[in-house]
Amino acid sequence: MITDRQLKEKWFKFFEEHGFKKIEGFSIIPENDPTVLFTTAGMHPLVPYLLGEKHPSGDKIYDVQRCIRTSDIDSVGDSSHLTFFEMLGNWTLGECDKTQMIKLSFEFLTSPKYLGIDKDKLAVTVFAGNDVAPRDEEAYNAWKECGIENIFFTSEDNWWALGGGVGPCGPDTEMFYDTGKPKCCENCSPSCDCGKYMEIWNDVFMQYVVDNAGEKAKKLSRPNIDTGMGLERTVAILNNAQSVYDSGCLKRVIDYINQFAKIKYDDHNAKRSYRVITDHLRSSTFILGDARGVVPSNVGQGYILRRFIRRAINCSRNIGFDCSLFANIVDIYVDEYGQDYADIKANRQFIKDEMLKEVNKFSKALEEGHKEFNKVINGIERHKEFAAKNGQVVENIINGKAAFRLYDTFGFPLELTEELAKEKGYSVDRAGFDEMFKAHQEKSRQATAGMFKGGLADTSNQSAFLHTATHLLLAGLQKMFGKQVVQKGSNITPERLRFDFNLDHKMTADEILEVENFVNDAIKRSLPVKCEVMSLEKAKETGAHGTFTNKYGEEVKVYSIGDVSKEICGGPHAENTSQLHHFKIIKEESSSSGIRRIKAILD
Repeated sequence: MITDRQLKEKWFKFFEEHGFKKIEGFSIIPENDPTVLFTTAGMHPLVPYLLGEKHPSGDKIYDVQRCIRTSDIDSVGDSSHLTFFEMLGNWTLGECDKTQMIKLSFEFLTSPKYLGIDKDKLAVTVFAGNDVAPRDEEAYNAWKECGIENIFFTSEDNWWALGGGVGPCGPDTEMFYDTGKPKCCENCSPSCDCGKYMEIWNDVFMQYVVDNAGEKAKKLSRPNIDTGMGLERTVAILNNAQSVYDSGCLKRVIDYINQFAKIKYDDHNAKRSYRVITDHLRSSTFILGDARGVVPSNVGQGYILRRFIRRAINCSRNIGFDCSLFANIVDIYVDEYGQDYADIKANRQFIKDEMLKEVNKFSKALEEGHKEFNKVINGIERHKEFAAKNGQVVENIINGKAAFRLYDTFGFPLELTEELAKEKGYSVDRAGFDEMFKAHQEKSRQATAGMFKGGLADTSNQSAFLHTATHLLLAGLQKMFGKQVVQKGSNITPERLRFDFNLDHKMTADEILEVENFVNDAIKRSLPVKCEVMSLEKAKETGAHGTFTNKYGEEVKVYSIGDVSKEICGGPHAENTSQLHHFKIIKEESSSSGIRRIKAILD
């Protein structure tokens, strides 16, 4: 048996021996990157360095990164999908020696000193070529030299790019473990969803870049290699587990739920509910415990968090599990991960309190939903009576619009509506519900389209200038309210900045004007913006401000803006404050309890 921690230690040792330097993983809530709601991969916080900035720790680095990914949320419950996972990653910045990296990957996977996987159990996919780049013969030949025979070519599956389509991109090679399950068809391959092949590692060769959405990719001046190994999947494989839920901490949570649930895990129909609870409560623990203070809400990260908790509640109802026991599951996760992630350990009670609040809030919503359901039924019954007088017949069907309103407004899952309807001799227009649901998803995508641009993936001057403005803004807030004011979150697009900070009151018009004047005075003074690389300890000694110091490595970048600001930061920035022209606060509002939010522009 191998534990999560043992796999991490093997990863650290291997890449240390090969000249890579360890960096600390980043927060699960992205800083200054609106391209994603959560950190979805280890490379997201490193985009500036993938685009050419020099990393303080050098050109060969590795880490372990906590990630949240919701694109596969409907697949959670199968043998391999998770919304929260830990990603083991390493990067070679400024060069792209595919053969060397593939041989390192092969060595780590197969060497008895490390994972010791039989090479005949491995299958790999390689880029087949498209209109941007040719077939990856170098990767193919490297795998052949390693003795791998199961090599599959694809174009779509082996081209990697950021979610918004802007930023570094390129071909990749993916590594799969053959589980031994029978082939689903004659052409069965890692591209199939049959479960025979489980992806465990991906080497991305970032040789290209897209500067603006819709533009064609061009060659990257400093190519890179970015690799990522899914920790949970790899541990499951090494332990011969049937799924990621059948080993380690996830199994302990499954076993705990099984003690108290009315319907047991061995019941085939219950497994998905057990796994969704297990996965979603782990994700919720990490989101609530993050230093940046996300709580359940109806927008952004808070909406995803609310969705996780409420899905866990619904699945608990399915198996007869008491949601008040969620707090004990939080304890299991904090005990397991608190050693590596101090923020969830420090916020243990806060996590449990906020989760219980959401459980109670959703319970009330469900009560209101039951009342609304009865209104729907009564309305149909009245319509039936009226129709009968005119010789018409109305069927006992709840239409898709009503079912969707119960889902969207009151949190009723469709299955619950169908269950209650059946008790009263009704059915539900599932096709109509699906149509409403798809329309809602489309509207949501359109509404959030503006979020997925800019950020650190956007290297435009305006984003860099706004980033510098946030440093001046914080300095102004600290001068007015004291050094206890710290950054609680930041989001930058080329159009505006959004800055969250702790404050116990709504800012007055005079306070807002004074902060504006402070920033504009710094702009008028044409202060130089200087960057120095130094040790974290030296940065602290020089008075550099860093709110989330647990994310920094041994070497950090310190940006100084004249005599106004000195912060640990990854950039990008203006070269001189005069480039910012004029700073204007357009809104000051509440973000959450004790947290204020400023939105500002440069004009």
